[in-house]
Amino acid sequence: MYAQMVKSTGKGLVAREDMSFEDRAFQDRIDAGEKIEPKDYMPDGYRRNLIRQIGQHAHSEIVGQLPEGNWITRAPTLERKANLLAKVQDEAGHGLYLYCAAETLGVSRDEMTEMLLDGRMKYSSIFNYPTLTWADMGAVGWLVDGAAIMNQVPLQRTSYGPYARAMVRICKEESFHQRQGFHIMMAMVNGTADQKRMAQDALNRFWYPALMMFGPSDKDSVHSAQSMAWRIKMNTNDELRQKFVDETVPQAEYLGLTIPDDDLQWNEDTGHYDFTEPDWAEFFEVISGNGPCNVDRLNARQKAWDDGAWVREAMVAHAEKKAARKQAAE
Repeated sequence: MYAQMVKSTGKGLVAREDMSFEDRAFQDRIDAGEKIEPKDYMPDGYRRNLIRQIGQHAHSEIVGQLPEGNWITRAPTLERKANLLAKVQDEAGHGLYLYCAAETLGVSRDEMTEMLLDGRMKYSSIFNYPTLTWADMGAVGWLVDGAAIMNQVPLQRTSYGPYARAMVRICKEESFHQRQGFHIMMAMVNGTADQKRMAQDALNRFWYPALMMFGPSDKDSVHSAQSMAWRIKMNTNDELRQKFVDETVPQAEYLGLTIPDDDLQWNEDTGHYDFTEPDWAEFFEVISGNGPCNVDRLNARQKAWDDGAWVREAMVAHAEKKAARKQAAE
């Protein structure tokens, strides 16, 4: 989900004989499983790809607060309100960890925000779908955070040290979020007939957008080879999507819910579920800005950016005065 539209620089995987001496030494470190740190040598393409991926990841965490924050005051009990508030707070923290990781690569948080607002950076397509009922909070936790975990656990082994370390805490908290969503779905399916229908409706609407979170099919992801050679990306899109389906279908069966896919079936030969691919035309429409909530999400981020301008200006003024006083004292 964090590299849905991240394109590598260059023309795909660079052959070793075409690398410079420095790039070969760098690749040897990657192949040996070493972590790359901010002051280490790295190819420009590696740096740019990391900035794009970590930036998109950070934006996804921040924008992902919006569909859930809308339900904090409408959650059915005080406990549910507190739990959802804690989850939204966690997502804000995740965004901050990731912005900090990206800043070690020489890009500022302000620059990344500006790139989000002017369309040069994206965020996960899933957050452009509306959350219409309380059951959607269960589906988001169960499916969306479940798909996020599928992406994030391998990223704890990614080659860039600050990114890998940030993912350790994020993964622990996302696991709680997934369980929280599943608990909501459990309550819904064991409630009234209307509540179970709401749960099924939420699954129906979020199933295919959740499958889209892993990005387009491998055959359409022509730049993955270099990202995987650099260990920026640990698994292909299709590998992660298949793993998500294999793990989620039994959970749906346990809940007594039906995956909205008439062709879904277990394949004894492959040891995996066969399933229907998402509508990739819809995916590219949403990524291009034409989803149900794209305009609302970016307008909300633009408003937050504009409303916070005075805070940023005050912090800069305070830092300048503090530096001036220190210089005068010396």
